Amino acid sequence: MLKDNFENILKEIPPNVELVVAAKSRTVKEIEEVISAGAKIIGENYVKEAGEKYALIGKKVEWHLIGHLQKNKVKDAVRIFDMIESLDSADLAAAINKECRKVQKIMPVLIEINSAAEWQKAGILPEDFNAFMEEILKLKAIKPMGLMTMGALLKNPQDMRPFFEKTRQIFEKAKKIFMLNDWKYLSMGMSDSYKVAIEEGANMVRIGTAIFGPR
Repeated sequence: MLKDNFENILKEIPPNVELVVAAKSRTVKEIEEVISAGAKIIGENYVKEAGEKYALIGKKVEWHLIGHLQKNKVKDAVRIFDMIESLDSADLAAAINKECRKVQKIMPVLIEINSAAEWQKAGILPEDFNAFMEEILKLKAIKPMGLMTMGALLKNPQDMRPFFEKTRQIFEKAKKIFMLNDWKYLSMGMSDSYKVAIEEGANMVRIGTAIFGPR
C-alpha cells in the first residue's frame, strides 16, 4: 500500500518537484518500503529520532531536517543531515556554522519563512529576511539554497495560497538581490496542501500522511 501511495503522488507532481518523505514517528520498516519504491529524500522533525533511523538505514537516501532545530542538537544534526530545511535564527546559523567548521563540512540550508507572521511559529518574518540573509552570507560553512515555509495551517488548502505566494516572491527577489548560484529550492506544501503549493511555485514538497496514512 505504501508503495502505491508513493507512486501515485509521484505521478501527480511535476518532474521538477522533489518529494521529501516526511517520516516523523514512522517505523524503519515503513521507511524502507518507500525507499524501495523510489524515495530519495527522508525528512525528519527530530534529531534523536532521525539518528536512530539513520543508524539502521544509513546513506541509502538523503536526510533532511524539516522540524525546528534546538542549538543543543546541532552537533548531531550536522553529522546526520544532508540539508537543514528549517534555519530560523542567526544564533542557530552561527551554531551550525561552528559545528560544520569542526568537521570540514558545508551544510546546505533552507531559510524558514514565517509567512503567516504567527507569533507561536518559528521562522524569519518577511520584513526581516534581507537583513538576515546579509548576516548568514558571512558564514562560510553554510550554503543557503532556498526557502521553506509552513504557512498558516488552515482547513481549506486554497486559503494557504497567499502564504505560499508571499514566500515565492521573497524567493524570487532574493535570487536577484543576492545573486546566489545555488539558490534553487522552494520547499512548500504538505499532504493536504502540496497541490496548491506547486501551483504557487514550490519545487520541493514535504509529504507524510498521504503516503503513510494517519499517525
